[in-house]
Amino acid sequence: MKLNFQNTFARLPESFFEKNEPTPVIQPSIIAVNDGLAEELGIDPNFLKSDEGLAVLAGNSIPEGAEPLAMAYAGHQFGGFSSQLGDGRAILIGEIGGKDIQLKGAGPTSFSRRGDGRSALGPVLREYLVSEAMHALGIPTTRALAAVMSGELVLREQPEKGGILTRVASSHLRIGTAQYFAARDDTESLKALVEYAIQRHDLEASNALELFQDVIRKQARLIAQWMGLGFIHGVMNTDNMSLSGETIDYGPCAFMDRFNPTQKFSYIDQNGRYAYSNQPGIAQWNLTRFAEALLPLFDEDQEKAVAVAKIELQKFPALFDEAHLAIFSKKIGLPKNHDPELIQALLDLMASQKTDFTLTFRSLSNGPDSFLLNFKDEAPARDWLAKWNAAGTPESSLMKVVNPAYIPRNHQIEKVIAAANQENFAPFHELHKVLQNPYNEQEGFVEMEQPPTPEEIVCNTFCGT
Repeated sequence: MKLNFQNTFARLPESFFEKNEPTPVIQPSIIAVNDGLAEELGIDPNFLKSDEGLAVLAGNSIPEGAEPLAMAYAGHQFGGFSSQLGDGRAILIGEIGGKDIQLKGAGPTSFSRRGDGRSALGPVLREYLVSEAMHALGIPTTRALAAVMSGELVLREQPEKGGILTRVASSHLRIGTAQYFAARDDTESLKALVEYAIQRHDLEASNALELFQDVIRKQARLIAQWMGLGFIHGVMNTDNMSLSGETIDYGPCAFMDRFNPTQKFSYIDQNGRYAYSNQPGIAQWNLTRFAEALLPLFDEDQEKAVAVAKIELQKFPALFDEAHLAIFSKKIGLPKNHDPELIQALLDLMASQKTDFTLTFRSLSNGPDSFLLNFKDEAPARDWLAKWNAAGTPESSLMKVVNPAYIPRNHQIEKVIAAANQENFAPFHELHKVLQNPYNEQEGFVEMEQPPTPEEIVCNTFCGT
C-alpha cells in the first residue's frame, strides 16, 4: 500500500528543523494499531499490521514522500528558559491527510542533548491509553496511531523494554517554537511561523495578533476542559503547549482520584508549580511568554506592541471562567451557566471530605442516595443537595454525557505497564477498550470505575525520558 505522505514543515526555512532519520531497531513487534484513526487517515489498518507497515512504525523504513526531521524549539521549563530544546526523542516523518505523523522513541536527534532518543515501554503505553481516552472524552488532543515494541532494552534507572509510539497531531507547533526564533532575533522565521500556523490550522486569522487571539481562546477552553475531568497535565512548560489547542506531551500526567485542588503528581514538580488549581494561571503565564515572542510582529513600536499584548492577555481569565462555569454547570445538571458559588461549594465539600472527583460527579446523576455514599459526614452534603434542588431541575441525562464512568486511573495504568513488561498485553487492550466508551457503564467492568485502594495509590509520576 502506498502511504500518501508529504512534509510541508520541511518546506519551511532550515532554521525550523534538522533533517534526521530514525535509527532502525533489530526486532520490532506490534503492540497495538488504532484501526479507527488509521481509517480516518485513509490508511488500511491491516497494512500497518503487516511486516511492511511495522517497518514504517518502527522507523526501519521511510515511506515515499516522507522527510524525517527533528523540530527546533525553545521553552520555559518549570519557569527557567532554555533557548534550545527541540525534538530529543521524536522524529516527524511527515503528514498524511493534513495530520503530523511522528515517531516517539525512534532514536537520537540533533537535539537529544546526550540522550539516547529512545523511550521505555511504559511511557509509550501511558501516552497511548491517556491520549486515546482524552479523545473519547471529547478533549482536543494528539492521538496514538500505533504502539510498537522495539525489541531492544533502554537504560534508565535499570534496563527496561523499549517502545515506539506513532503520534498524530494537527501540528507539533508550540509556544516554544516562537520562543526559539525570538531568542535569536529571527523575525523572518517568526513571520514564516505565523503564516504557516494560520495556513496549517486553517484559521481565519491573517496576522500574528489574530493568531495570538485564536491560541488564547483555544487554551482557555482546553484548560477548563482539563479541570472538568480532574486532569493534571503535570508539565505545562511552554514547549508543551500546542498552538493548535490540543493536549500534547503526556509525561507525568494524571487524573485525580481524591479531589485536592493542590494535587500534583509529577515527581520533579517539587513546588507544585503545575498542580491542578495552578493550571489556569500557568496557561496565562505561558501565553504571556508567547506574546513576548510575537511582540515584533504586533507593532514596530514596542510600547504599542506591549499595550496590544496586555489587552489580549487580560481577556484570558474571563474566557477561562466562562468555559469553566459552562462545563461545571453541565456536570451538576444545570444546562444554563449557573451561580459559580454553588459549584464552588460542592468542590469545597469534596475537598474537605476527600471524595473521589470522578465518582462524586457521576453518582450525582444517579440520585441523592448514590451521591451521599461518597461522604462520611452526610449533613453538609445534604445541605448542598437542598441548595442544588432549589437551583432548578437537574437533568441526569445531561450529567451522564459530561461525567464519565471511566477514566484512565493511575493505578490501572501501572498494572497495565507491569503486565506489559512481562509481555502480557491483555490488560492493556482491555483497559483501552473500556476507555473508548467512557460515558456508559459497561457490564463486567465495575472494577474499572473504582478508585485505588490505599496500597494502590500512585503518588508520583515521571516523564519517562
